[in-house]
Parts: sequence; C-alpha cells; structure tokens
Amino acid sequence: MEIAKFIERAQAGDQVALTYLLDFYWNEVYGFMLVRTENEADTDDITIETFAKAFEKIKTYNPEFQFNTWLIAIAKNVHIDMIRKRKSSPFVTIDDFDNSEFLNLPDTSLSAEDELIQEQNLARLLKYIKELKPHYQEVIQLRYFQEMSYQEIADKLEQPLSNVKIRILRAKNLLAEIIRGRK
Repeated sequence: MEIAKFIERAQAGDQVALTYLLDFYWNEVYGFMLVRTENEADTDDITIETFAKAFEKIKTYNPEFQFNTWLIAIAKNVHIDMIRKRKSSPFVTIDDFDNSEFLNLPDTSLSAEDELIQEQNLARLLKYIKELKPHYQEVIQLRYFQEMSYQEIADKLEQPLSNVKIRILRAKNLLAEIIRGRK
C-alpha cells in the first residue's frame, strides 16, 4: 500500500496507520534532528514531540506536500521551541561559566515551604497518572520515574520499540488531557 493510503487512514483515526507512519518516518526525523542537536536525549524528546504534534494535527496535512517534509518542518519548530524554553529557563549548564564564578553562588536549596509545594505537586501528578490505564501508567513510570530509555522499556516489556514509543506518546497526551481538565 502506498504512503498516501496510510496517511488517509491515519487522518480517519486508524491507529495501525499511525503506527506504520511512525515506524516508516521515525529514523528520517530522528536522524535529521540528531545532526542538528548532536544530543540523543534531546533528539528523542524532539522526535516524540514531533510525532505527537503531527498526529494531533494530521487532519490538517496538505497532500500537495511530501509527508516527510511536513514532519521535518514540525521537528524544526519543536527544536526552536526547545531552544527558546532553555534560553528563558533560569537553569544554566556548567559549561556556561568558568569554575571561579561558582565560588560565589548563593545557596539555592529549597525552603521548607518550597519542599512542601514540590511534594504536593508530585502527589497531584501521581494522582493524575493513576487515572490512566495500567499499561499507560507503566510506561510513564518506567520512562520518567525510572528514567529508562525507550529501548530498555521495549526490552523489559518485550514489545517492539515502535509500540513503546506510541504507548508513551499516547500516555503523555492522555495525561495532558487529564491535567487540562482539572485546571
């Protein structure tokens, strides 16, 4: 079956077609972003976010353009957003300063109030995660709390890597919907 048919089926909500498109284009998007970022962790995050955004907006895809070009454009925008977020973030990397500047850093440990707020936020997040189906809870827990790689999760669950990527993507989207619904 040609790619256009899978795209049409994906636009109609066919999960098998979405999985096929993820498998078919994953390496192309991942490879493109790896060259740009030179960082595997960032590339994983960007690629997952790219497919999440693409699948969320797949009905807006214009077939006059190549699907891979559309995905790459989304990936570039996700990467730009990541860079902007980092520039606006109060966190810095060790490479940003020479070592002498670290000698006069203020104490940034959390106050008792800040620790309590952080614990409450984590408790709320865990409550939201428990609203997910068990197989989604499991991949969220493995990826974000045990910090396992996608491949490690696939090995542990004895699932193909593409299935794990899609399950994590769906879990993140469902979790975001739950959180938005509570605000």
